[in-house]
Amino acid sequence: MEEINFLQIIFNILPAIVVALVAYFFFNSYFENEQKRRIFKLRVENSKQSLPLRLQAIERMTLFLERIDPGSLLIRVKPYNDNKHDYENLLIQNIEQEFEHNLAQQVYVSTECWNAIRATKNSTIAIIRKTNMSENVSDPDKLRELILSELVDKSSPSQTGIAYLKKEASDIW
Repeated sequence: MEEINFLQIIFNILPAIVVALVAYFFFNSYFENEQKRRIFKLRVENSKQSLPLRLQAIERMTLFLERIDPGSLLIRVKPYNDNKHDYENLLIQNIEQEFEHNLAQQVYVSTECWNAIRATKNSTIAIIRKTNMSENVSDPDKLRELILSELVDKSSPSQTGIAYLKKEASDIW
């Protein structure tokens, strides 16, 4: 008789346990979906504010890369004497100033994008330094000529950086 009572108790409790488990899973999935919906709404709301800032940062970084492109940099920054090392330092100083002016933009672009921008800046400086070490360079005008002739055959670092910025902008949309 005790076995029958035990089996009856199990048969009576079993439907309640099944209903409780089903209710738990339904409520759990409902609350997870609600949480995801709230997060989605927050992201949509935040993107309304952050999207213009991110696009503006990409625009400013594109302008920075255009300004440090050797073609435009060498035209914009003229030598003030006949010393090739002074001109090299002037070019590098100009690049560094432009970079420092735009440092805050790194907050609005991805880490990979910022690393690409820094690599572009460093590559441009390396091209200037490497070309200035050449024995063919005797004065600032020859330095300018050799840098520009070197970049005729290959793309400048700025073009690579701008391509990365374009990819970053397309990922935002």
